[in-house]
Amino acid sequence: MNLNDAMSAFGWAVIIGSLAIAAVFSVLAYHRPRPPYLYIAGGAVVVALVGASTAQADVPPVAAPLIALLGMTVAVFGGSPAAATALQLAMGGSAAPGAHGGILVAVRSDEPREPGIAAPRREVLRGGLTIGILERVGAAGSIIAGFPEGLAIVVAIKGVGRFTELEAPEARERFIIGTFASLIWACAAALTVHMAIR
Repeated sequence: MNLNDAMSAFGWAVIIGSLAIAAVFSVLAYHRPRPPYLYIAGGAVVVALVGASTAQADVPPVAAPLIALLGMTVAVFGGSPAAATALQLAMGGSAAPGAHGGILVAVRSDEPREPGIAAPRREVLRGGLTIGILERVGAAGSIIAGFPEGLAIVVAIKGVGRFTELEAPEARERFIIGTFASLIWACAAALTVHMAIR
């Protein structure tokens, strides 16, 4: 084995190893939400992305499916804790959680209320965890497949589906912050895979 082959093998080991570390800590952050898990996963994604952008040799045929699997795992599982962390940093615990994973917002009404009686509340943004997983699968899959236009389709479907729930300011803010954090995470992981196996 010459020096170029050794350097190439080392580069692919760094990419795969970093993605494996990112995948493990993304899954841990998903199941046991703790910011350090997410930060370790994020650092590993950055290392893998730098490695993929500087890789000089073609991806080994055996490594391509493994890189794609690890990248999708990072994208799908890490996006939820990334969104939760971004929401916590931006909004704290300002919104009351609902019974189905959404938040409780006051129902707007023009009718006068008696003093001391709280406005009725309803839950919006229900099912965000499942929708987020599907959103990241679609976004990451589009980028890995070399069809970045698919990202616009994913965002449009989510926006249209949530449109009627976004009248309350706190719902709009959560929707925008959570969606951006989730998609940025998924796109970073998918871009790493796309660059590595291009």
